[in-house]
Parts: sequence; structure tokens; C-alpha cells
Amino acid sequence: MNCPVLKERRKVMRKIILAYPGGRESAAGRLGFEKVKQFDNHLYGPSRPLTESQIYQLERAAGTAHYPEYVAAIYGGMFVAVAEPDSLDNVELYTRCVQTAAKRGTVDQIIAQALEDGVINQVEADAILRADSLHMAARHAEVLAVIQLHASKSGVAQ
Repeated sequence: MNCPVLKERRKVMRKIILAYPGGRESAAGRLGFEKVKQFDNHLYGPSRPLTESQIYQLERAAGTAHYPEYVAAIYGGMFVAVAEPDSLDNVELYTRCVQTAAKRGTVDQIIAQALEDGVINQVEADAILRADSLHMAARHAEVLAVIQLHASKSGVAQ
């Protein structure tokens, strides 16, 4: 089957496994697969893919969010991770602010590089839009975190 969505899903699953501590063997064991080949069939095969719950388990352990970013991108959206209320403080807000600023800087750098020849081609436009989506998601997460932190202190319902 020559389906672009499935090819992209395979790439996403590869990224998750590369980030997973211990790689494929550890991921297979975590999900209860006795053989790595059986795990691979579920990981990459279109007939019985891993469930969202299984993918979520792997991503939590790896500290990534590749799958929700992939799904959001299919629909032309962006994934925004909501902060854990117990992890929020002013230091965390500052860290989020710096990360957001860095992502905006990345967008600006990609635009500047693309404009060096005076024309933005499709590959460059795609790179700009991908980086911009990451920047906007980070900014939205930052705003939500500020509201969440200060709403909990003021007694406003969350």
C-alpha cells in the first residue's frame, strides 16, 4: 500500500522507538511482547498497529509527543501539551518563556536562510510552517501555564 499517511506514521513510530530508553527490545518488553519481531509487526504493520494507549505508554516513558503532533498535523492543527499543575511555578514559567523565544528565533532563522536567494520554495515554506507550528504550540502552552498557575492561587476554578 502506497499511502503517505502510513509512511509518515512509520516515521513517527521510528522516532518514538529511537527516543525510548533501551530501544525496541525494551519497548517490546514494556508492552508485553515476547518477541521483538511480533512487536515490529504491530509497530510498523498496517493490519494491527499499536493502540493509542500503547503508543502513549511509550511516549510517556520516552518523554516525547511525536504521535499527537503527527495526528494534529494530519488535520492541519498543532499539539499543545497542557502542564501538570503540580509542576508549575515561576521558574517553570520562565523556562517555558525562554523555550518559546528560542522557537520563535528558529522560525526567524529559517525565514532568513530561505530569503538569502530572494525566493521561498516549497521545501523552505514547509520548514517555516513546521517551525512556526512548534513556536505557536509552545506559546499557547506558555499562556495556558500562566493562567493555570495563577488561577489556582486566586481560587478561580480550573
